[in-house]
Amino acid sequence: MADLIHDFIFAAARRSPSAQALVDGSRRLDYAALAGAVELAAGAFLAAGVRRRERVAVYLDKRIENVAAMFGASLAGAVFVPVNPQLKAAQVAHILADCNVRVLVTSAERLAQMEAALADCPDLRSVFVTGAASAPAPSSGFAVHGWEAAQTPPAPDALAQRRAIDADMAAILYTSGSTGKPKGVVLSHRNMVAGAQSVASYLDLRADDRVLSVLPLSFDYGLSQLTCAFLAGATAVLMNYLFPKDILQAVVGERITGLAAVPPLWQQLAALDWPADCSLRYLTNSGGAMPRTTVEALRRALPRAELFLMYGLTEAFRSTYLPPSELDRRPDSMGRAIPNAEVMVVRPDGTPCAPDEPGELVHRGALVSLGYWNDPARTAERFRPAPGQPPGLPLTEMAVWSGDTVRMDRDGYLYFIGRSDDMIKVSGYRVSPTEVEEGAYATGLVAEAVAFGVPHPALGQAIVLLALPREPGLDGAALQRQCQRQLPSWMVPAHVVLAHAPFPRNPNGKLDRKSLREPYLTLFDQPA
Repeated sequence: MADLIHDFIFAAARRSPSAQALVDGSRRLDYAALAGAVELAAGAFLAAGVRRRERVAVYLDKRIENVAAMFGASLAGAVFVPVNPQLKAAQVAHILADCNVRVLVTSAERLAQMEAALADCPDLRSVFVTGAASAPAPSSGFAVHGWEAAQTPPAPDALAQRRAIDADMAAILYTSGSTGKPKGVVLSHRNMVAGAQSVASYLDLRADDRVLSVLPLSFDYGLSQLTCAFLAGATAVLMNYLFPKDILQAVVGERITGLAAVPPLWQQLAALDWPADCSLRYLTNSGGAMPRTTVEALRRALPRAELFLMYGLTEAFRSTYLPPSELDRRPDSMGRAIPNAEVMVVRPDGTPCAPDEPGELVHRGALVSLGYWNDPARTAERFRPAPGQPPGLPLTEMAVWSGDTVRMDRDGYLYFIGRSDDMIKVSGYRVSPTEVEEGAYATGLVAEAVAFGVPHPALGQAIVLLALPREPGLDGAALQRQCQRQLPSWMVPAHVVLAHAPFPRNPNGKLDRKSLREPYLTLFDQPA
């Protein structure tokens, strides 16, 4: 039985040591070799003095070292923090400082780009650099080690002393909130194990499946491709793609049976010329609603593949899925609760809504995370007592109150209506307006900035930035280019508007975002 997330790899290694586990280009590991790589990574962390529950950040693109470092940190009793490789130095430094990261695993190139920003990370003690023949000189108060040179088997009794249980922290995933900096969602081993078991069960994952990993491993949906594959003893194929056609070629070349993507990527993939004998067995979507036209195009292009439409929260990993058999009857539904989860639709007072009455989606069960790292105020807003608990229950069960408005029909199927906050959802990424605004201010070119999301046919939402220049003569395209230097690609505004007067405010002195957004709601409407 697997209680801890790294147990999946070692259980598969005992069952089928020679079965292929991980593919990274021409590099291929069977489960015995992957288990060995994880043990060596754990040994490196223990030798560096990593203590139980300390945080180990991994800032790499998808590669074997990334996977070994994450699961090796878990084996060593530490907590892994996958960092999106597209983030810039300032965002990475915020994450490392926010959760007091002690160890960073990255590449020499990435370390050089962000070394100055690491001065703001006082808890950082060691950096492991992949691809380095020897360890670079120590810098900035932390030790620097070559990853390959540091690999060492753990002492025989070292891992036994780090014994963990499923209630312990396993990972922290950073996700944007509607205001302020990204917040770290703390996941226990129980959360991650239960999530993988639930998803693998309804996808019917098997040992002969080959899962293509195209999404970032810092994204709960992307990390799920690994955990589900390792649970089933299947093969995970890592991919850092440039163009959608690269994904098609990988599917064909690697005989991929399972593919996960977000709506904008699916729209591009649906337009490709897929072979009639394609190996894909199932497709999954999350990160936003899939347009009907895309669903229909995918089903025409890949008639033998089952399509699962899903909805999830990083705070609870995954919440609902629509069985492929219901696609024709309920094409607009986000489905029903996944196995081992309960999803409720409630009024503000917590009472259940009537069928088809709009209310807030609340998720309870083993997948509910441990809250936001070092942020009791925002945790209290989102994690609240589960509705309908018996009055005599001595300990309160906490649930995730999603902030999403949905309705549930008489058959228990849910339909998304909207969000209650200002969060922007771009290509499956949650983007805080404040983060975009801070990126604009960091250019030094604007005196005031307001960001918001508007509907977009391909992205779900696109970011519009309204900016009041500090000096006359500023060009909107120039500001957009400067934002590209400050922000990851999905946070860069798609449309920049320069204002000539301060923005209107409501009676409380806050920006009137609703009135500012109104004129741009149809900006990206497609012509009839």
